[in-house]
Amino acid sequence: MKEQVEDKRKALMEAALKLFTERGFHGTSTAQISKEAGVATGTLFNYFPTKEDLINGLYFEIKGQLSRSIGKEIQVQSSFQDKLRKMWYNLIEWGLDNRDEFLFVGQFCSSPYITNYTREIVMKEYVFLHELVKEGIAGGEIRNYSGELVIAMFYQSSRTVVNFILDSEPEDRIKVIEDGFRIIWDGLASE
Repeated sequence: MKEQVEDKRKALMEAALKLFTERGFHGTSTAQISKEAGVATGTLFNYFPTKEDLINGLYFEIKGQLSRSIGKEIQVQSSFQDKLRKMWYNLIEWGLDNRDEFLFVGQFCSSPYITNYTREIVMKEYVFLHELVKEGIAGGEIRNYSGELVIAMFYQSSRTVVNFILDSEPEDRIKVIEDGFRIIWDGLASE
C-alpha cells in the first residue's frame, strides 16, 4: 500500500514538473497534471491540498536533489579553487542530466508560488555553499563580495553554460564547462 502511495505521488510530481516547465504555473491546471499522471483529479488533492502545495513540494524535492549533487566530493578537494571547480562541474552536469528539474528551478526560484517558508527550509541544505564562500573570502582566495551575490552569480552563470551546451551541442563540452568556470573564477579571484 505504501509503495502505491509513493508511486502516485511520484507520478504526480513528474507530471507537474513536465507540465510546469512546458506551460508554466498559470498555464497548467490540476486536471492536466492528474491526466498526465494517470490519476483522478481528486487523487491529486489527497497528496497536495492545493496547486501551491504541489509547486512547493516539487521545488523542495528538486532543490534537495540539487544540493546533494553539487556538494558531492567537494570536501576531498585540496584547495578552495578546486572545491569551487568541483561544485561548478557537479552543478553543470546535474543541469545537463536533469534538464527539466534544472529548468524548473531556474524558472520558478523567484516565483510568488514558492513560499518564504519553503525557501527558508531549502536554504538550510545550502549552508555549505555559504560556508565555502566565507572560507574563500577569509582565506583571501576571492574578493570580499556579498556571499549571497556570489552564490547567485555562480548559479545564474551555470544556467547560461547549461543552456549554451543544450542549445549548441558543442564538440568539446568539457572545454565549455571549464571556460565557464574560468570566467567565474577570474571575476571572483583576489588579485
